[in-house]
Amino acid sequence: MKNLTLLLLLSFAPCAMGDGLPDLGDVSQTVLTPLQERQIGQQSMLQIRAGKQYLDDAEINDYLNRLGYRLAGNSAEPALGFEFFVIDDYNVNAFAMPGGFIGVNSGLLLTAQSESELAAVLSHEIAHVTQHHLARMIAGQQNDGLTSMAAIAIAILAARNNAQVSQAAIAGMQARSIQKQLDFTRTHEEEADRIGLEILQKSNFNTHAMPEFLDRLQRATRLLEGNTPSYLRTHPVTSERVADIENRVQKQPYRLIPDSLDFQLVRAKLLAAQKTAPDAVAYFSDALGAQKHGNPVAQRYGLVGALLRNSEIKRATQEMAILRKQSGNNPMIETLAGQVKRAAGNDVGALAFYLAATQNFPQHRALVYDYTDLLLQSKQAETAVKLLAEQLAHYPSDTTLYGLQARGYALLGKRLEQHQAQAYSYVWQGNLFAAIEQLELAKQAGGSFYQLSTIESDLRELREMADARGKK
Repeated sequence: MKNLTLLLLLSFAPCAMGDGLPDLGDVSQTVLTPLQERQIGQQSMLQIRAGKQYLDDAEINDYLNRLGYRLAGNSAEPALGFEFFVIDDYNVNAFAMPGGFIGVNSGLLLTAQSESELAAVLSHEIAHVTQHHLARMIAGQQNDGLTSMAAIAIAILAARNNAQVSQAAIAGMQARSIQKQLDFTRTHEEEADRIGLEILQKSNFNTHAMPEFLDRLQRATRLLEGNTPSYLRTHPVTSERVADIENRVQKQPYRLIPDSLDFQLVRAKLLAAQKTAPDAVAYFSDALGAQKHGNPVAQRYGLVGALLRNSEIKRATQEMAILRKQSGNNPMIETLAGQVKRAAGNDVGALAFYLAATQNFPQHRALVYDYTDLLLQSKQAETAVKLLAEQLAHYPSDTTLYGLQARGYALLGKRLEQHQAQAYSYVWQGNLFAAIEQLELAKQAGGSFYQLSTIESDLRELREMADARGKK
């Protein structure tokens, strides 16, 4: 298992200096270094992951990252190490943080009527990152230190989204100077539009999707009698800005780019989660009925998931057989197929199914979660722990993988490794005090000199991080 210090080195190395605050150089500096931006973003992400609205769904986040990396590959900083994630909030919004961290509300994923519209929003946010807009907004607070600047970044995002939240979020943090910077300037927005359109075009999406999305939100604003969608509050749209975007895209041909199946499946999954199980069954059944609407594969995928939630296992099995014939080989559908098999009580058949599925889709985390969970239930802990170690090499911040690993070590009677893995899970959830408690338990379990030295090093690191957070 990797040392926690190695996992967090780039994120928190400066926290170990002096009083836990980084040496940020001349406080008159108006632009943060790339390393400082990354550290602020990582600190902010710990706070976001610790919040209830962070959507910890590997399939949805992995889809968003595949799309995001396709776009970021055509940006000015393709090697930045972007991370895209979803917030469980049905308001329509998206936001960018320093260091390449981009969040998208579930409401925006459902409001976008095409994958090109979603890509347009992501391209715009990527441009905010590569042009370092938010970093410049908080750079003047450099003398406050890394942890405080991370809190300021969160405060700015919260304030731009909700005026009431802002009052609590930025209390005691030079509120007046921050309030002046809550919205991106017109220059920032125009620059993000221009660069975002370039990214969208280079990535082979329909550039006309950007003005179409904004136009639909503006029309929704009028219908809602002034209840402006969050995206328009945080990304102010003027008639001049919309006209400029339309003028730019008119020079380019209108291209009908087909949506990926994964885009449709993610939307169906989010839509189902909005509804109660009976309502979701009714909705997707109607979509596949006489008045068919939407993508039939995605609608049936939503139906099978809703049937499972509603404990209609027999019908879910029947609909899944139809779905697999319709769809071909897709990892999200295979994951759902495995869940149907498990719900039907066919654990032996499910084990064989998951073995084949994880070989076909070795990096699909949701499949790995379900397969290792079944292996642990079947008392095959050694096989599960080996597979989890392979996955953690690819996803070293995956809290679910660490949690499963802790369960595996517990079954094997390896108490030190169990508590150490659980500590890592808590760290990436932003729960530093729970992580410290688990490492103390790991130390009490005893182990080799190397293992105990590693735990002591991890404890020092976490305590310094917790102290720095407490000083913000």
